Amino acid sequence: MKQFKIIVEKHPESYVAYPVGLNGVIVGEGETYEEALQDVKSAIQFHIETFGLDEFEADSPVLEVFIAEADVVI
Repeated sequence: MKQFKIIVEKHPESYVAYPVGLNGVIVGEGETYEEALQDVKSAIQFHIETFGLDEFEADSPVLEVFIAEADVVI
């Protein structure tokens, strides 16, 4: 068992989830928070089975995740 940090975004019609700090593109989605989280967990398991655990070891592990807003002149 390994723990991953997951971002879950709420969109108007669905939820999207993705892990932080892993190599590769891994995304899950669902109509609910729980469905998106379960889908991304399944996607992580699939990628580990397909590519091996070495594919997911980040050079610098993510210790914390912060969400920030920034004003940008456009």
